[in-house]
Amino acid sequence: KQSGGLKRKLQTPHGNPPVKRKRKLSLNTFRKGATEADRREEGSSSQKPVPKKQLTDKQNESQKSRPFIKTSSLFKNNPEIPEIHRKEVQQVQENVFTTDFFSQLDLHPHLISTINTVLNICSMTSVQKQTIPVLLQGRDALVRSQTGSGKTLAYGIPLVQSLQGMESKIQRSDGPYALVLVPTREVGGFSSLSPFTWIVPGVLMGGEKRKSEKARLRKGINILISTPGRLVDHIKSTECIHFRHTQWLIIDEADRILDLGFDKDVTVILNALNAERETRQNVLLSATLTEGVTRLADISLNDPVSISIADEIQKVPEPASQTDREASSSSNCMDQENFAVPETLQQYFMMVPSKLRLVTLAAFILQKCKFEKHHKMIIFFSSCEQVEFYYELLVKVLSGGSESQQHGHSSLSSMSLQFLRLHGDMEQEERTEVFQEFLKSKTGILLCTDVAARGLDLPQVTWIVQYNAPASPAEYIHRIGRTARIGCRGSSLLVLAPSEAEYVSLLASHKINVSELKMEKVLASLMKDDRFKLHRPGSKKSCGKNPQEVRERATILQTKFENHVHSSEGTVRWAKKALQSFLCAYTTYPKDLKHIFHIKSLHLGHVAKSFGLRDAPRNLTALPTSGSKRKTKPTPKR
Repeated sequence: KQSGGLKRKLQTPHGNPPVKRKRKLSLNTFRKGATEADRREEGSSSQKPVPKKQLTDKQNESQKSRPFIKTSSLFKNNPEIPEIHRKEVQQVQENVFTTDFFSQLDLHPHLISTINTVLNICSMTSVQKQTIPVLLQGRDALVRSQTGSGKTLAYGIPLVQSLQGMESKIQRSDGPYALVLVPTREVGGFSSLSPFTWIVPGVLMGGEKRKSEKARLRKGINILISTPGRLVDHIKSTECIHFRHTQWLIIDEADRILDLGFDKDVTVILNALNAERETRQNVLLSATLTEGVTRLADISLNDPVSISIADEIQKVPEPASQTDREASSSSNCMDQENFAVPETLQQYFMMVPSKLRLVTLAAFILQKCKFEKHHKMIIFFSSCEQVEFYYELLVKVLSGGSESQQHGHSSLSSMSLQFLRLHGDMEQEERTEVFQEFLKSKTGILLCTDVAARGLDLPQVTWIVQYNAPASPAEYIHRIGRTARIGCRGSSLLVLAPSEAEYVSLLASHKINVSELKMEKVLASLMKDDRFKLHRPGSKKSCGKNPQEVRERATILQTKFENHVHSSEGTVRWAKKALQSFLCAYTTYPKDLKHIFHIKSLHLGHVAKSFGLRDAPRNLTALPTSGSKRKTKPTPKR
């Protein structure tokens, strides 16, 4: 009878169960969905008498439903992950090292000694072997080679050899004999190469006081390394700067300089150089050969030698092919280009629904940097706000933050995780400090924007994670170029949403071969971390990689992220700001990639989950117009 009554009660949709019970169930299920709400509910039910039949029914129901309610919210209603059918492509490979030694070149003995002992290098890379003899002959050169192949030394060695061998000894007061243009402040650290103390190198960069830079220019700088914008600033406002003795112009990372919109500044610099001295040796270096780089080569180089290391890569365009380029759009020009990648670099991609992006990233960090150890990782984001937000969130939840590290249980899990951040909104002093810290550390996770994608030589980086996909295959190549440098081994991971699957085919069309890494395999690493274990009374020991338990652990980790984000109004605002910056960056993908990355293909509620928000913010559309000065720029800040 009792069981029959209970059955009728549950089956009748129009029956009127007690009001209190209905309200509590809806609160527990939809409003909180967290253990905190369950505890509150248990407390309130102990205060008021409830019929025994109802109480046992309720306890059984809550015990069964508690883990599954949270799990279903994270793992249900996700888009299907498509099967990627693509042909295996033959990647363009460059042989990085050669059997030739620097000692075979006609260089000053002190210079060879410095290369061998200080830099600890004996044999030349392919780009150095081909470039150094050309530059020693005094020829102009257009050099194209993969990132991490040693291009900096390829021009640094002949430059120092040339300056130290001048008949009349260089004086500091003579001013610049060589001008090196670099795209960002962190690039350009070959000055330690020179064992010749009378040759004075110097750097001009944004973030420093102009007054101190002017003082150094007055004293004299012989090898001047500068970003184009900062140098133009001094050309217009500093009287003491001159180029009467300038014999070298080196444009490093030329494609990146043009990407950042410095083309007009480069023209101003070229005019200033030509006004004072027309004859000089010019070198232009780039990892990719775009239409803009070709135009820059035309106006800056004089009868250059073209040096392209991989035979499969196209050479400098002949006039005929140049007209073909003009006939096609710049995007089509990009489609024709193949990129060389190091042989020692393994490339992966992973399809992850938006709701699961945050927990999957956290699981991947734990797998590589905690359980496997000895890994050094760089994670790329599309905006400064995201870097700041995810840095704070990952430090608090995965490392436990500075406070909880002092409590015993989390120290074991957090000791091996060291998070750092680097982006364009940071003060120069802080950026330099972070750069040096990551440079010296053997392990660590650096969260950054594309400010670190070019020119930075960060040794022993074993993993590159692209959490937000780059805007072009060329940018993809530069990001992964931070690992597998100069013959070392490295791996890269590209995180894509199911709607972005076609990006894999785009990479394949540029001879970039990426293998799939399954999200489930990454999430399974959470089984090694008991902080995310669901504690049930009388539960058995974890058996292997039970998919349901993996899901439960992923849900507990997601709940920890959400609890932290919703712990105060300030952190919720911060999460919304980071989400807004992600959406702004998403709208800036070029027109020819809109069919892959379109804002309308995103589910806002699911994307909000990846920022630790429980629901899609209602007032998000109002954010760009109000306080527009504070929002992310149309081209994301780096």
